Amino acid sequence: MTGAVCPACGVAVVPGYVRCPKCHRPLPRFARNSTSPVGGTTIAPSGVPRALLVGAGVVAALVIGYFVVRGGKKSAIVDVEPTEVETRPNNVPARPEDPGFTPSAPSATQAKGPAPETVAAELERSLKRARLWATVTVIGDHVEVRSGSCSDPQMKPALDAAAGSFRAVGLTRLRCLEQGGSVVFDRDL
Repeated sequence: MTGAVCPACGVAVVPGYVRCPKCHRPLPRFARNSTSPVGGTTIAPSGVPRALLVGAGVVAALVIGYFVVRGGKKSAIVDVEPTEVETRPNNVPARPEDPGFTPSAPSATQAKGPAPETVAAELERSLKRARLWATVTVIGDHVEVRSGSCSDPQMKPALDAAAGSFRAVGLTRLRCLEQGGSVVFDRDL
């Protein structure tokens, strides 16, 4: 088996190599025997992988551009906005179609303070500021707080701070429920 000699370093090279195994310089064409079997180290690098990388980059840029222009896909969880509730004071009845209708004056039994729902919304905002995510609702004469943080040490002081406001609007009980519905505590206001 005759071989070529690397012109750069003088090492004998087996026919079929494209580069010198010692100094990695390209061998002259006459040193490469085209009839010899091609091994894993004898193939010269080609431009195909670079072209594939450029093509993949262009495709990725097009996909990203499509979603940016389109505004992205909405998540599967849809935030449902509450429907508009008629906002009128509790003491003013709905106006019937009768043109002779005059609203009656508020009765003395009705409290002249904020509505219980307003106090509940204020408590919900303060709990969110304290990162005690909860939903506060008024049901009859009691307040229901639904949260995964009912057993958190910060929850009871936050609820104690709002207890006076709830008593002022006529609510008597407060109940804290876990997200699954189990009651963590139930107490008088």
